[in-house]
Amino acid sequence: MQHIPKPAIAALLLNTTIWGLSWTGMRALEGMGLHPLWATAAIFVGCSAMLLAIKRRDIGQLRRHPELLGVALATGLTNAAFNVAIAYGDVVRVILLFYLMPIWTVVLARVVLREAITARSLGRVALGLMGAVIVLYQPRLGLPLPRSLPDWLALLGGMCFAVNNVLLRRLHGVSDGARAISMLSGGALLACLLGVALALSGSIAWPSATPGAAWPLVGMWSVLFLISNLCLQYGVARLPANITAVVMLAEILVASLSAWLLGAAELRPQDVVGGVFIIAAPWIIRDRRAVAPSVA
Repeated sequence: MQHIPKPAIAALLLNTTIWGLSWTGMRALEGMGLHPLWATAAIFVGCSAMLLAIKRRDIGQLRRHPELLGVALATGLTNAAFNVAIAYGDVVRVILLFYLMPIWTVVLARVVLREAITARSLGRVALGLMGAVIVLYQPRLGLPLPRSLPDWLALLGGMCFAVNNVLLRRLHGVSDGARAISMLSGGALLACLLGVALALSGSIAWPSATPGAAWPLVGMWSVLFLISNLCLQYGVARLPANITAVVMLAEILVASLSAWLLGAAELRPQDVVGGVFIIAAPWIIRDRRAVAPSVA
């Protein structure tokens, strides 16, 4: 019988709650004139600084495990894509498209982790794609494809997040601190590079005119994202990839409910129906023969 460690589940739920509410921070900072890329860079620089102060002994593992560079890149792309999408797109739509992530996880877990693709996993892919079609469908626009930059960024972020989670599962033998350093530094560095590139091209403004009131908010979210990150890599390293994908769908509920309550999004009937398909999809992949990883 499969053993599911409850602390790992609790850690993932805390992670999803923080990320499910992160849109409030991104939109508040954007409203103060700080572009989401600069906000992401500042938040993750703060996270990295705090983590390095308490996990200095784990820095040496970065040299011994070059695969952590892949984690850094995947995390950086995930955060940059998601935070820009959530700041400018419809919260519910972005979250639903981002959380097609379990579909990509099925394929990646097979390729990287050798987890079997079963009839249940194929059914999950079909249900997830059906949910996406329902959410995206607009009669006047024809084919149900992403129609805006936030839509495409949400899909890209979900794909990168799937890569990140599978790589973390593969590197479950690496210390929590080393994985966290890789993730947070990757988030900071990539957001900085993208921000500089876009600012030099004139696409976004430099952060020099950001009001002082924005920085306490940046500090608060730095602490929250640090906690969230530590919870994520703790849970992901101790659970099979398919179970992780199921638990993390709680972010859909947190983000959608909070956006609706705060008047930041309108729940259309098709969003509810499509969301049900997307949320339900991962549950059918829970293979009874799956074995939970052992972590010392």
